[in-house]
Amino acid sequence: MGNMVAVIEAIYRFLWGDLITIPLPGGNSLGLSLLVILLIPTGIYFTVRTRVLPIRMFPDMVRALRAKKEQKEPKGNKGQKSSLSTLQTLVVSTATRVGMGNLVGVVAAVSAGGAGAVFWMWVTALIGSSTAFIEATLAQLHKEKDPLYGGYRGGPAYYIHHFFEKRSGQKKKKVLLAVLFAISGLICWCGISQVISNSVASSFENAFHIPPIYTTIVLVIGAAVIVLRKNATVKVLDVMVPIMAVCYFVITIFIIVKNLGNMPEVFGRIFREAFGIRQVVGGGFGAVVMNGVKRGLFSNEAGSGSAPCAAAAAECEAPVQAGLAQALGVFIDTIVICSCTAMIMLLVPENLIAGKEGMDLLQTAMGYHLGKFGIIFIAATLFMFSFSTFLGILFYARSNVSYLFGDKWAWQTAYKVLALVMLFVGGIATYTFVWDLGDVGIGLMTVFNIGILYLMGGEALKELAGYEASKKKEKR
Repeated sequence: MGNMVAVIEAIYRFLWGDLITIPLPGGNSLGLSLLVILLIPTGIYFTVRTRVLPIRMFPDMVRALRAKKEQKEPKGNKGQKSSLSTLQTLVVSTATRVGMGNLVGVVAAVSAGGAGAVFWMWVTALIGSSTAFIEATLAQLHKEKDPLYGGYRGGPAYYIHHFFEKRSGQKKKKVLLAVLFAISGLICWCGISQVISNSVASSFENAFHIPPIYTTIVLVIGAAVIVLRKNATVKVLDVMVPIMAVCYFVITIFIIVKNLGNMPEVFGRIFREAFGIRQVVGGGFGAVVMNGVKRGLFSNEAGSGSAPCAAAAAECEAPVQAGLAQALGVFIDTIVICSCTAMIMLLVPENLIAGKEGMDLLQTAMGYHLGKFGIIFIAATLFMFSFSTFLGILFYARSNVSYLFGDKWAWQTAYKVLALVMLFVGGIATYTFVWDLGDVGIGLMTVFNIGILYLMGGEALKELAGYEASKKKEKR
Protein backbone atom coordinates (compact mmCIF):
# COMPACT_ATOMS: atom_id res chain seq x y z
CA MET A 1 0.00 0.00 0.00
CA GLY A 2 2.83 2.37 0.97
CA ASN A 3 4.54 1.84 -2.40
CA MET A 4 1.32 2.47 -4.30
CA VAL A 5 0.69 5.73 -2.43
CA ALA A 6 4.28 6.81 -3.20
CA VAL A 7 3.79 6.06 -6.93
CA ILE A 8 0.49 7.97 -7.04
CA GLU A 9 2.04 10.94 -5.24
CA ALA A 10 5.02 10.94 -7.62
CA ILE A 11 2.72 10.97 -10.68
CA TYR A 12 0.62 13.68 -9.03
CA ARG A 13 3.72 15.87 -8.55
CA PHE A 14 4.77 15.29 -12.17
CA LEU A 15 1.34 16.31 -13.53
CA TRP A 16 0.31 19.06 -11.13
CA GLY A 17 3.59 20.19 -9.55
CA ASP A 18 5.71 23.05 -10.92
CA LEU A 19 7.43 21.74 -14.03
CA ILE A 20 8.78 25.12 -15.15
CA THR A 21 9.47 28.09 -12.90
CA ILE A 22 9.51 31.57 -14.43
CA PRO A 23 11.27 34.26 -12.36
CA LEU A 24 9.22 37.42 -11.68
CA PRO A 25 10.36 40.89 -10.51
CA GLY A 26 10.99 41.19 -6.79
CA GLY A 27 12.73 37.81 -6.49
CA ASN A 28 9.47 35.83 -6.84
CA SER A 29 8.53 33.21 -9.39
CA LEU A 30 5.60 31.76 -11.32
CA GLY A 31 5.35 27.95 -11.33
CA LEU A 32 3.70 26.21 -14.31
CA SER A 33 2.51 22.61 -14.06
CA LEU A 34 2.52 20.17 -16.98
CA LEU A 35 -1.29 20.31 -17.24
CA VAL A 36 -1.38 24.10 -17.37
CA ILE A 37 1.35 24.02 -20.04
CA LEU A 38 -0.77 21.55 -22.05
CA LEU A 39 -4.26 22.97 -21.57
CA ILE A 40 -3.75 26.72 -21.90
CA PRO A 41 -1.94 26.70 -25.29
CA THR A 42 -4.42 24.08 -26.57
CA GLY A 43 -7.35 26.29 -25.53
CA ILE A 44 -5.74 29.33 -27.18
CA TYR A 45 -4.91 27.34 -30.34
CA PHE A 46 -8.50 26.07 -30.79
CA THR A 47 -9.98 29.46 -29.84
CA VAL A 48 -7.96 30.98 -32.71
CA ARG A 49 -8.74 28.09 -35.12
CA THR A 50 -12.50 28.31 -34.40
CA ARG A 51 -12.31 32.13 -34.67
CA VAL A 52 -13.35 32.71 -31.03
CA LEU A 53 -16.25 30.27 -31.24
CA PRO A 54 -17.49 30.75 -27.63
CA ILE A 55 -18.32 34.41 -28.27
CA ARG A 56 -19.03 34.32 -32.01
CA MET A 57 -21.41 31.37 -31.90
CA PHE A 58 -23.05 31.82 -28.51
CA PRO A 59 -26.60 32.01 -30.02
CA ASP A 60 -25.88 28.73 -31.89
CA MET A 61 -24.79 27.10 -28.61
CA VAL A 62 -28.17 27.89 -27.08
CA ARG A 63 -30.02 26.82 -30.26
CA ALA A 64 -28.13 23.49 -30.32
CA LEU A 65 -30.06 22.43 -27.22
CA ARG A 66 -33.23 22.19 -29.32
CA ALA A 67 -31.55 20.00 -31.92
CA LYS A 68 -33.41 16.76 -31.23
CA LYS A 69 -36.90 18.22 -31.10
CA GLU A 70 -37.14 18.65 -34.87
CA GLN A 71 -35.77 15.21 -35.66
CA LYS A 72 -38.11 12.32 -36.37
CA GLU A 73 -37.18 8.80 -35.30
CA PRO A 74 -35.73 7.08 -38.39
CA LYS A 75 -37.79 4.18 -39.75
CA GLY A 76 -36.64 0.72 -38.75
CA ASN A 77 -34.61 2.23 -35.95
CA LYS A 78 -36.74 1.20 -33.03
CA GLY A 79 -33.75 -0.03 -31.04
CA GLN A 80 -32.41 3.49 -30.86
CA LYS A 81 -35.22 4.85 -28.69
CA SER A 82 -32.86 5.32 -25.75
CA SER A 83 -30.50 7.65 -27.60
CA LEU A 84 -30.27 11.06 -25.93
CA SER A 85 -30.90 14.59 -27.09
CA THR A 86 -28.12 17.21 -27.05
CA LEU A 87 -29.89 18.79 -24.07
CA GLN A 88 -29.81 15.52 -22.12
CA THR A 89 -26.10 15.01 -22.80
CA LEU A 90 -25.49 18.60 -21.66
CA VAL A 91 -27.41 17.78 -18.47
CA VAL A 92 -25.21 14.69 -17.85
CA SER A 93 -21.96 16.59 -18.44
CA THR A 94 -23.17 19.57 -16.37
CA ALA A 95 -24.02 17.16 -13.54
CA THR A 96 -20.42 16.04 -13.52
CA ARG A 97 -18.82 19.44 -14.07
CA VAL A 98 -20.94 21.12 -11.42
CA GLY A 99 -19.63 19.54 -8.26
CA MET A 100 -17.23 20.22 -5.44
CA GLY A 101 -15.02 22.19 -7.82
CA ASN A 102 -17.72 24.86 -7.99
CA LEU A 103 -18.06 25.10 -4.23
CA VAL A 104 -14.93 23.97 -2.38
CA GLY A 105 -12.64 24.45 -5.41
CA VAL A 106 -13.62 28.09 -5.97
CA VAL A 107 -13.32 28.76 -2.25
CA ALA A 108 -9.79 27.31 -2.32
CA ALA A 109 -8.84 29.36 -5.39
CA VAL A 110 -10.05 32.64 -3.92
CA SER A 111 -8.54 31.85 -0.50
CA ALA A 112 -5.13 31.19 -2.04
CA GLY A 113 -5.18 33.58 -5.00
CA GLY A 114 -7.47 36.37 -3.85
CA ALA A 115 -10.34 37.92 -5.80
CA GLY A 116 -8.17 38.14 -8.94
CA ALA A 117 -8.31 34.34 -9.28
CA VAL A 118 -11.96 34.73 -10.38
CA PHE A 119 -10.94 36.72 -13.48
CA TRP A 120 -8.46 34.02 -14.52
CA MET A 121 -11.17 31.39 -14.03
CA TRP A 122 -13.32 33.31 -16.53
CA VAL A 123 -10.46 33.48 -19.04
CA THR A 124 -9.87 29.74 -18.64
CA ALA A 125 -13.57 29.07 -19.31
CA LEU A 126 -13.50 31.14 -22.47
CA ILE A 127 -10.61 29.24 -24.01
CA GLY A 128 -11.75 25.93 -22.47
CA SER A 129 -15.04 26.24 -24.36
CA SER A 130 -13.20 25.92 -27.67
CA THR A 131 -11.37 22.78 -26.52
CA ALA A 132 -14.67 21.30 -25.26
CA PHE A 133 -16.23 21.98 -28.66
CA ILE A 134 -13.46 20.11 -30.51
CA GLU A 135 -13.43 17.02 -28.27
CA ALA A 136 -17.25 16.71 -28.18
CA THR A 137 -17.55 17.06 -31.97
CA LEU A 138 -14.91 14.34 -32.41
CA ALA A 139 -16.82 12.09 -29.99
CA GLN A 140 -19.93 12.55 -32.18
CA LEU A 141 -18.01 11.80 -35.38
CA HIS A 142 -16.63 8.54 -33.94
CA LYS A 143 -19.59 7.27 -31.88
CA GLU A 144 -20.79 3.67 -32.09
CA LYS A 145 -24.13 1.97 -31.39
CA ASP A 146 -24.44 0.75 -27.82
CA PRO A 147 -25.80 -2.82 -27.77
CA LEU A 148 -26.19 -2.87 -23.97
CA TYR A 149 -27.94 0.39 -23.12
CA GLY A 150 -29.33 1.24 -26.53
CA GLY A 151 -28.54 4.56 -28.22
CA TYR A 152 -24.89 5.46 -28.79
CA ARG A 153 -21.58 5.49 -26.93
CA GLY A 154 -18.09 6.82 -27.53
CA GLY A 155 -15.48 9.25 -26.25
CA PRO A 156 -11.71 9.65 -26.49
CA ALA A 157 -11.00 5.89 -26.19
CA TYR A 158 -13.03 5.42 -29.38
CA TYR A 159 -11.68 8.32 -31.42
CA ILE A 160 -8.10 7.46 -30.41
CA HIS A 161 -8.78 3.86 -31.51
CA HIS A 162 -10.19 4.96 -34.89
CA PHE A 163 -7.28 7.34 -35.45
CA PHE A 164 -4.68 4.58 -35.08
CA GLU A 165 -6.75 2.14 -37.16
CA LYS A 166 -6.96 4.67 -39.99
CA ARG A 167 -3.26 5.49 -39.76
CA SER A 168 -2.16 1.85 -39.91
CA GLY A 169 -4.84 0.94 -42.46
CA GLN A 170 -5.87 -2.19 -40.57
CA LYS A 171 -8.47 -3.20 -37.98
CA LYS A 172 -7.20 -3.33 -34.42
CA LYS A 173 -8.64 -5.12 -31.42
CA LYS A 174 -7.22 -2.58 -28.94
CA VAL A 175 -4.98 0.48 -29.13
CA LEU A 176 -2.55 1.03 -26.23
CA LEU A 177 -3.18 4.79 -25.95
CA ALA A 178 -6.97 4.25 -25.95
CA VAL A 179 -6.61 1.54 -23.27
CA LEU A 180 -4.49 3.87 -21.13
CA PHE A 181 -7.08 6.64 -21.51
CA ALA A 182 -9.94 4.32 -20.53
CA ILE A 183 -8.06 3.02 -17.46
CA SER A 184 -7.13 6.59 -16.38
CA GLY A 185 -10.80 7.54 -16.58
CA LEU A 186 -11.89 4.62 -14.41
CA ILE A 187 -9.15 5.43 -11.85
CA CYS A 188 -10.16 9.11 -11.81
CA TRP A 189 -13.85 8.35 -11.25
CA CYS A 190 -13.08 5.91 -8.41
CA GLY A 191 -11.01 8.64 -6.72
CA ILE A 192 -13.77 11.21 -7.24
CA SER A 193 -16.35 8.80 -5.72
CA GLN A 194 -14.45 8.88 -2.43
CA VAL A 195 -13.97 12.64 -2.47
CA ILE A 196 -17.73 13.09 -3.06
CA SER A 197 -18.89 11.09 -0.04
CA ASN A 198 -16.17 12.61 2.13
CA SER A 199 -17.25 16.19 1.33
CA VAL A 200 -20.95 15.41 1.80
CA ALA A 201 -20.44 13.55 5.09
CA SER A 202 -18.29 16.34 6.55
CA SER A 203 -20.68 19.13 5.46
CA PHE A 204 -23.65 17.29 7.03
CA GLU A 205 -21.65 16.82 10.20
CA ASN A 206 -20.95 20.59 10.28
CA ALA A 207 -24.51 21.64 9.48
CA PHE A 208 -26.64 19.04 11.27
CA HIS A 209 -24.17 17.20 13.58
CA ILE A 210 -25.04 13.90 11.84
CA PRO A 211 -22.29 11.25 12.24
CA PRO A 212 -20.62 10.59 8.84
CA ILE A 213 -21.53 6.88 8.86
CA TYR A 214 -25.29 7.64 8.63
CA THR A 215 -24.91 10.18 5.83
CA THR A 216 -22.68 7.73 3.93
CA ILE A 217 -25.12 4.81 4.24
CA VAL A 218 -28.01 6.95 2.92
CA LEU A 219 -25.82 8.28 0.08
CA VAL A 220 -24.68 4.78 -0.98
CA ILE A 221 -28.17 3.22 -0.82
CA GLY A 222 -29.66 6.14 -2.81
CA ALA A 223 -26.91 5.90 -5.43
CA ALA A 224 -27.17 2.09 -5.67
CA VAL A 225 -30.94 2.20 -6.30
CA ILE A 226 -30.37 4.52 -9.27
CA VAL A 227 -27.13 3.29 -10.87
CA LEU A 228 -27.90 -0.43 -10.70
CA ARG A 229 -31.07 0.05 -12.77
CA LYS A 230 -30.52 0.06 -16.51
CA ASN A 231 -31.37 3.57 -17.66
CA ALA A 232 -32.46 5.40 -14.51
CA THR A 233 -29.37 7.64 -14.35
CA VAL A 234 -30.29 10.07 -17.13
CA LYS A 235 -33.94 10.29 -16.00
CA VAL A 236 -32.90 11.30 -12.49
CA LEU A 237 -30.33 13.83 -13.76
CA ASP A 238 -32.89 15.38 -16.16
CA VAL A 239 -34.91 16.41 -13.12
CA MET A 240 -32.14 17.05 -10.61
CA VAL A 241 -29.57 19.14 -12.50
CA PRO A 242 -31.84 22.00 -13.68
CA ILE A 243 -33.42 22.25 -10.20
CA MET A 244 -30.09 22.41 -8.34
CA ALA A 245 -28.45 24.84 -10.77
CA VAL A 246 -31.47 27.18 -10.81
CA CYS A 247 -31.85 27.11 -6.98
CA TYR A 248 -28.18 27.99 -6.51
CA PHE A 249 -28.36 30.73 -9.13
CA VAL A 250 -31.56 32.25 -7.66
CA ILE A 251 -30.14 32.31 -4.11
CA THR A 252 -26.98 34.00 -5.43
CA ILE A 253 -29.02 36.62 -7.30
CA PHE A 254 -30.93 37.27 -4.06
CA ILE A 255 -27.63 37.75 -2.16
CA ILE A 256 -26.29 40.05 -4.92
CA VAL A 257 -29.47 42.17 -4.93
CA LYS A 258 -29.31 42.41 -1.13
CA ASN A 259 -25.70 43.65 -1.39
CA LEU A 260 -26.08 45.65 -4.60
CA GLY A 261 -24.22 48.65 -3.16
CA ASN A 262 -21.09 46.52 -2.66
CA MET A 263 -20.99 45.00 -6.17
CA PRO A 264 -18.89 47.73 -7.86
CA GLU A 265 -16.27 47.22 -5.14
CA VAL A 266 -16.32 43.42 -5.64
CA PHE A 267 -15.78 43.73 -9.41
CA GLY A 268 -13.17 46.39 -8.76
CA ARG A 269 -11.32 43.95 -6.50
CA ILE A 270 -11.53 41.13 -9.07
CA PHE A 271 -9.96 43.26 -11.83
CA ARG A 272 -7.52 45.10 -9.56
CA GLU A 273 -6.17 41.89 -8.10
CA ALA A 274 -6.14 40.09 -11.46
CA PHE A 275 -3.62 42.57 -12.89
CA GLY A 276 -2.58 44.34 -9.71
CA ILE A 277 0.87 45.90 -9.50
CA ARG A 278 0.83 44.99 -5.82
CA GLN A 279 0.27 41.33 -6.73
CA VAL A 280 3.11 41.31 -9.27
CA VAL A 281 5.58 42.96 -6.93
CA GLY A 282 4.40 40.97 -3.92
CA GLY A 283 4.87 37.73 -5.81
CA GLY A 284 1.19 36.99 -5.49
CA PHE A 285 0.61 37.34 -9.24
CA GLY A 286 1.71 33.75 -9.91
CA ALA A 287 -0.61 32.50 -7.17
CA VAL A 288 -3.52 34.55 -8.54
CA VAL A 289 -3.11 33.28 -12.11
CA MET A 290 -2.28 29.68 -11.18
CA ASN A 291 -5.12 29.26 -8.69
CA GLY A 292 -7.65 30.74 -11.07
CA VAL A 293 -6.42 28.71 -14.04
CA LYS A 294 -6.00 25.46 -12.11
CA ARG A 295 -9.45 25.62 -10.55
CA GLY A 296 -11.03 26.71 -13.83
CA LEU A 297 -9.51 23.72 -15.60
CA PHE A 298 -10.38 21.30 -12.83
CA SER A 299 -13.93 22.60 -12.55
CA ASN A 300 -14.96 22.71 -16.21
CA GLU A 301 -12.94 19.62 -17.27
CA ALA A 302 -12.43 20.99 -20.80
CA GLY A 303 -9.71 18.98 -22.52
CA SER A 304 -9.74 16.12 -20.03
CA GLY A 305 -11.85 13.94 -22.32
CA SER A 306 -14.56 13.16 -19.79
CA ALA A 307 -17.49 15.18 -21.23
CA PRO A 308 -17.09 13.63 -24.74
CA CYS A 309 -18.18 10.32 -23.13
CA ALA A 310 -21.59 11.99 -22.71
CA ALA A 311 -21.49 14.00 -25.96
CA ALA A 312 -21.11 10.79 -27.99
CA ALA A 313 -24.49 9.56 -26.70
CA ALA A 314 -26.39 12.47 -28.27
CA GLU A 315 -28.46 12.02 -31.38
CA CYS A 316 -28.37 15.23 -33.39
CA GLU A 317 -28.57 16.37 -37.00
CA ALA A 318 -24.99 17.63 -37.12
CA PRO A 319 -22.04 16.52 -34.93
CA VAL A 320 -21.27 20.23 -34.45
CA GLN A 321 -24.46 20.62 -32.38
CA ALA A 322 -23.13 18.27 -29.69
CA GLY A 323 -19.88 20.26 -29.70
CA LEU A 324 -21.72 23.57 -29.30
CA ALA A 325 -23.80 22.16 -26.42
CA GLN A 326 -20.63 21.07 -24.57
CA ALA A 327 -19.00 24.46 -25.18
CA LEU A 328 -22.07 25.97 -23.50
CA GLY A 329 -21.59 23.50 -20.63
CA VAL A 330 -18.18 24.99 -19.83
CA PHE A 331 -19.76 28.45 -19.83
CA ILE A 332 -22.57 27.38 -17.45
CA ASP A 333 -20.09 25.69 -15.13
CA THR A 334 -17.47 28.40 -14.80
CA ILE A 335 -19.02 31.73 -15.78
CA VAL A 336 -22.35 31.07 -14.02
CA ILE A 337 -21.97 28.56 -11.16
CA CYS A 338 -18.34 29.26 -10.15
CA SER A 339 -19.00 33.01 -10.25
CA CYS A 340 -22.00 32.46 -7.94
CA THR A 341 -19.73 30.89 -5.30
CA ALA A 342 -17.13 33.64 -5.75
CA MET A 343 -19.76 36.38 -5.26
CA ILE A 344 -21.15 34.68 -2.13
CA MET A 345 -17.63 34.78 -0.66
CA LEU A 346 -16.51 38.20 -1.86
CA LEU A 347 -19.60 39.91 -0.45
CA VAL A 348 -18.66 38.88 3.12
CA PRO A 349 -16.54 41.24 5.26
CA GLU A 350 -12.99 39.86 5.10
CA ASN A 351 -12.47 39.79 8.87
CA LEU A 352 -15.34 37.27 9.26
CA ILE A 353 -13.75 34.62 7.07
CA ALA A 354 -10.09 35.22 7.87
CA GLY A 355 -8.27 31.97 8.63
CA LYS A 356 -11.14 29.74 7.51
CA GLU A 357 -10.98 27.45 4.49
CA GLY A 358 -12.97 24.95 2.42
CA MET A 359 -16.50 24.02 3.36
CA ASP A 360 -16.17 25.78 6.71
CA LEU A 361 -15.46 29.09 4.92
CA LEU A 362 -18.40 28.67 2.54
CA GLN A 363 -20.81 27.76 5.34
CA THR A 364 -19.66 30.81 7.33
CA ALA A 365 -20.24 33.03 4.27
CA MET A 366 -23.74 31.60 3.72
CA GLY A 367 -24.46 31.95 7.44
CA TYR A 368 -23.53 35.65 7.17
CA HIS A 369 -25.89 36.19 4.21
CA LEU A 370 -28.84 34.00 5.16
CA GLY A 371 -28.40 32.93 8.79
CA LYS A 372 -29.03 29.30 9.75
CA PHE A 373 -30.93 28.73 6.48
CA GLY A 374 -27.74 29.54 4.54
CA ILE A 375 -25.76 26.84 6.33
CA ILE A 376 -28.50 24.24 5.71
CA PHE A 377 -28.88 25.38 2.08
CA ILE A 378 -25.19 24.99 1.29
CA ALA A 379 -25.08 21.50 2.85
CA ALA A 380 -28.13 20.48 0.77
CA THR A 381 -26.59 22.07 -2.36
CA LEU A 382 -23.33 20.19 -1.87
CA PHE A 383 -25.32 16.97 -1.43
CA MET A 384 -27.17 17.55 -4.72
CA PHE A 385 -24.07 18.70 -6.62
CA SER A 386 -22.09 15.71 -5.36
CA PHE A 387 -24.81 13.12 -5.84
CA SER A 388 -25.37 14.25 -9.42
CA THR A 389 -21.60 14.14 -10.04
CA PHE A 390 -21.54 10.50 -8.93
CA LEU A 391 -24.39 9.61 -11.30
CA GLY A 392 -22.69 11.53 -14.11
CA ILE A 393 -19.31 9.82 -13.75
CA LEU A 394 -20.96 6.41 -13.83
CA PHE A 395 -22.63 7.40 -17.10
CA TYR A 396 -19.17 8.36 -18.45
CA ALA A 397 -17.68 5.10 -17.22
CA ARG A 398 -20.04 3.00 -19.37
CA SER A 399 -18.19 3.59 -22.62
CA ASN A 400 -14.73 3.12 -21.07
CA VAL A 401 -15.75 -0.17 -19.41
CA SER A 402 -17.19 -1.35 -22.76
CA TYR A 403 -13.99 -0.40 -24.59
CA LEU A 404 -11.78 -2.29 -22.14
CA PHE A 405 -13.88 -5.37 -21.42
CA GLY A 406 -16.45 -5.67 -24.21
CA ASP A 407 -20.23 -5.50 -24.02
CA LYS A 408 -20.99 -7.54 -20.92
CA TRP A 409 -23.37 -6.63 -18.11
CA ALA A 410 -21.08 -8.37 -15.61
CA TRP A 411 -18.27 -5.83 -16.18
CA GLN A 412 -20.62 -2.84 -16.17
CA THR A 413 -22.12 -3.98 -12.86
CA ALA A 414 -18.70 -4.80 -11.37
CA TYR A 415 -17.48 -1.24 -11.98
CA LYS A 416 -20.67 0.23 -10.51
CA VAL A 417 -20.24 -1.91 -7.39
CA LEU A 418 -16.57 -0.86 -7.11
CA ALA A 419 -17.61 2.83 -7.37
CA LEU A 420 -20.28 2.30 -4.67
CA VAL A 421 -17.69 0.64 -2.39
CA MET A 422 -15.38 3.63 -2.95
CA LEU A 423 -18.31 5.95 -2.17
CA PHE A 424 -18.82 4.12 1.13
CA VAL A 425 -15.13 4.06 2.10
CA GLY A 426 -14.73 7.78 1.30
CA GLY A 427 -17.56 8.75 3.64
CA ILE A 428 -16.10 7.06 6.71
CA ALA A 429 -12.38 7.69 6.28
CA THR A 430 -10.28 10.48 4.81
CA TYR A 431 -7.25 9.57 2.74
CA THR A 432 -5.54 12.60 1.28
CA PHE A 433 -4.04 10.39 -1.40
CA VAL A 434 -7.59 9.77 -2.70
CA TRP A 435 -7.84 13.45 -3.72
CA ASP A 436 -4.52 12.84 -5.49
CA LEU A 437 -5.95 9.71 -7.15
CA GLY A 438 -8.79 11.72 -8.72
CA ASP A 439 -6.31 14.41 -9.81
CA VAL A 440 -3.88 11.81 -11.23
CA GLY A 441 -6.68 10.13 -13.18
CA ILE A 442 -7.96 13.36 -14.72
CA GLY A 443 -4.37 14.50 -15.33
CA LEU A 444 -3.45 11.35 -17.27
CA MET A 445 -6.72 11.51 -19.25
CA THR A 446 -5.85 15.08 -20.22
CA VAL A 447 -2.32 14.16 -21.34
CA PHE A 448 -3.60 11.33 -23.59
CA ASN A 449 -6.54 13.35 -24.91
CA ILE A 450 -4.77 16.65 -25.68
CA GLY A 451 -2.15 14.98 -27.88
CA ILE A 452 -4.81 13.39 -30.05
CA LEU A 453 -6.86 16.63 -30.27
CA TYR A 454 -4.00 18.28 -32.17
CA LEU A 455 -3.84 15.31 -34.56
CA MET A 456 -7.60 14.98 -35.08
CA GLY A 457 -8.84 18.55 -34.43
CA GLY A 458 -8.93 19.20 -38.19
CA GLU A 459 -11.91 16.83 -38.51
CA ALA A 460 -13.96 18.90 -36.04
CA LEU A 461 -12.89 22.18 -37.71
CA LYS A 462 -13.96 20.78 -41.10
CA GLU A 463 -17.39 19.91 -39.63
CA LEU A 464 -17.65 23.44 -38.23
CA ALA A 465 -16.86 24.97 -41.64
CA GLY A 466 -19.51 22.76 -43.28
CA TYR A 467 -22.08 23.67 -40.62
CA GLU A 468 -21.45 27.41 -41.08
CA ALA A 469 -21.58 27.10 -44.87
CA SER A 470 -24.98 25.35 -44.75
CA LYS A 471 -26.25 28.04 -42.36
CA LYS A 472 -25.26 30.76 -44.85
CA LYS A 473 -27.10 28.91 -47.63
CA GLU A 474 -30.28 28.74 -45.52
CA LYS A 475 -30.15 32.52 -44.94
CA ARG A 476 -30.00 33.31 -48.65
